[in-house]
Amino acid sequence: MSTPRVYVIHENPEWFPPLAAAFEAEGVPVEEILLTEGQIDLGADPAPGVYWSRMSASSHTRGHEHSKEYTRAVLGWLERAGRQVVGGSHVLELEVSKVAQHGLLRAAGFDVPRTTAVFGTTTLKQAAHDFTAGQDVPFITKHNQGGKGLGVRRFDSLAEFDAYVDSPEFEEPVDGITLLQEYLTAREPFITRAEFVGGEFVYAVRVDTSAGSFELCPADVCEIPGTEPFSVRTEVTAEHPLVQQLRTFLADQRIQIAGVEFMETADGRTVVYDINTNTNYNPAVEEAAPASGPRSIARYLGGLLDRAYAAQATA
Repeated sequence: MSTPRVYVIHENPEWFPPLAAAFEAEGVPVEEILLTEGQIDLGADPAPGVYWSRMSASSHTRGHEHSKEYTRAVLGWLERAGRQVVGGSHVLELEVSKVAQHGLLRAAGFDVPRTTAVFGTTTLKQAAHDFTAGQDVPFITKHNQGGKGLGVRRFDSLAEFDAYVDSPEFEEPVDGITLLQEYLTAREPFITRAEFVGGEFVYAVRVDTSAGSFELCPADVCEIPGTEPFSVRTEVTAEHPLVQQLRTFLADQRIQIAGVEFMETADGRTVVYDINTNTNYNPAVEEAAPASGPRSIARYLGGLLDRAYAAQATA
């Protein structure tokens, strides 16, 4: 039987080096399971270990259109075999559906953006008209299966939106679901991303949005030369009321590792709008933060591995 280790399920090798370095630094054995192609023997038992799924909602943008389905199959196989899975099937379904995220956040009492989900394209124009009550007020679109700001655009008039829908520039969502969402004006030009590992708060990231971009990926491979929009928001601590509320929410939903985004608006709201369950970490933030996100993950998963296989190790 192979030596138990942490298996990381993903589809983007470019995002893995900081995590690999963290596992090495913490002395935790790790192996990648790259779900771009491959096979599983459905009659065999999975190798012993702890499995962590960090499948991304944006996998289809890297030519991995079927990785979501591959992951569903693998996670089901692992869970039926009784293996310990972090970010299991229920978490994957949240990662790939902003509709599901919105519903859970709203049910838990968070202030969420007013949102309409539109299925297909034939009713998009009418849906936008209904959403704005026929008024030329700002609103945004998003893809339900998003990540990397997919499909996020601001529109200031219905005529502008109608022209976009009819144009070659229109971005078809991979799952056919477009979200219409109220445009929120931030009190100051930034949003905040609160990072959690193993149910515990790690740090909060301030993301400067003054340039107007909706591309908020913090990973080093997403970095735009000459810019550094990410910094530690030191005044947001584990004692912050919203952080405590998010911590309880993630525990209730059995989400062990996540980055949750929220905005403080000009009219005094604190709006929670996105759950990232395959969270990445920005190098500049990591240098300044009181704790490391990747190292926290390596320690957490290493602890699960030690507890799960302590008896086997001493046998």
